[in-house]
Amino acid sequence: MTGPAAITLRGVGKRYGKNTALDGLDLEVAEGEFFCLLGPSGAGKTTTLKTIAGLEQPQAGTVELGGADMAGVEPYDRGVAMCFESYALYPHRTAYDNLASPLRSPRHRLPAHEARERIGEIAELLGIGALLDRQVGRLSNGQRQRVALGRVLVRPARAFLLDEPLSHLDAKLRQAMRAELRAIGAVRRTTTLYVTHDSVEALALGDRIGVIRDGRMVQTGTREELWHRPCDTFVARSFGRPRINLLPGTVTPEGHFRSSDGAYELPLAVPAPPGTAVQLGVRPRDIGLGAPAGTGGGPALELTGAVHVTELLGRATEVTVRIGGQRLSLVVPRAEAAGLSPDRPVRLSVAPESLLLFEADRPARPGRRIST
Repeated sequence: MTGPAAITLRGVGKRYGKNTALDGLDLEVAEGEFFCLLGPSGAGKTTTLKTIAGLEQPQAGTVELGGADMAGVEPYDRGVAMCFESYALYPHRTAYDNLASPLRSPRHRLPAHEARERIGEIAELLGIGALLDRQVGRLSNGQRQRVALGRVLVRPARAFLLDEPLSHLDAKLRQAMRAELRAIGAVRRTTTLYVTHDSVEALALGDRIGVIRDGRMVQTGTREELWHRPCDTFVARSFGRPRINLLPGTVTPEGHFRSSDGAYELPLAVPAPPGTAVQLGVRPRDIGLGAPAGTGGGPALELTGAVHVTELLGRATEVTVRIGGQRLSLVVPRAEAAGLSPDRPVRLSVAPESLLLFEADRPARPGRRIST
C-alpha cells in the first residue's frame, strides 16, 4: 500500500451468538484506492462493510477512518456512503427521488439545479436516464441495483462501501459497468471498498485485492502478486477460470515432484525435504499442447497423457487430459484443439517457472505455498 490509510481495521472481531463473523480482521485501504474484498459467502465481507459504516459495532479491535478512531461515532458522522446488495430503496418513490434523497439531507443539501445536474450525470453513467420517472417498485432487479448504486455515487463521501453492486446485472451490462466504475475511481479518486465473490470482477477493478476467509484476511496484494504468488491453495483456487490444477504428490530424494500414483516426475526449482506431501500447482493457461519449446526460464517440461474431454470456451477450448490416475486441465486456442477426441494421446509442455509448490491440504487448513 502506498500513501496514507483512509480505512484501517486492526484486530476487529464480531460474533453473532456462537457464530464468528470477523476473527481479528486486519485491513488497510489507502486514500483514493479502489480496493476489492474477495471471498465466498459467509466469509465476513458484508459484516466488514457494516462495521466500517457504523451499522455494526465490533466486539474487539478498532476501526479508523482517516486516522481517527470511530469508536462511538454515529454512522451519519462517518462520511461514508454504502450500497447494499439488497438495494435499500424507497419502492413507492421514483428513481429520481431515490437518487435525490441524499442530496436533500441537511448534511449534503444542494441547490435544486446542481442536484438535477448531478443526478442526470450519474443516471446517464448508469444507463437509467429513461427510468427516472418510474417508481422503483416497477423496476427490474437489475434496474433497482443501478438506482441503488447511483444513490451512493451521487453524494460526496470520504469513502464508498459497495456490497456486490453488480451481482443482479446480466453479463454484458456487468462488464460495461465494471469499466464505468473503474473510470469513476480513476477520475474522482474517492476511496472505494468493493465487496465481491467474483474473482474476475476483483481482477478487473482492484488496485489491490484482499482475500478473506472465515473472518480473517488471508492475503492482500496486487492482481499480479495474488495470481503469481498466492500464499496458499485457497488463494490459488480463488483466481482463474478454469481453476488452477493442484496435483497431489511427494518430493523425491532427487528433489523431484512425484505424482501420488507414481505416473510421472517433474524437477522442482523450489527445495523441499524428501518425502514431503505436496501439491503441484499449474494454471490451465500455462500449459501448452504439443512438443515443449524453450522458454526464458529454461527448457520446458514435457508430460504425456490422453484426452479425457474437451469443452468450447468461445475462442478457446478447455482440454482435460488424463495422466495416469490424475486429470489436468489446459486452455488452448480453438484451432489447436481441433480434431481432439477422447482417448487420443497428447503431449503437454509447461514452463518450469510457472509451477507453484504447496504443502498438502489438511482438514480446514489450505496448504501453504513453499517458496525459496
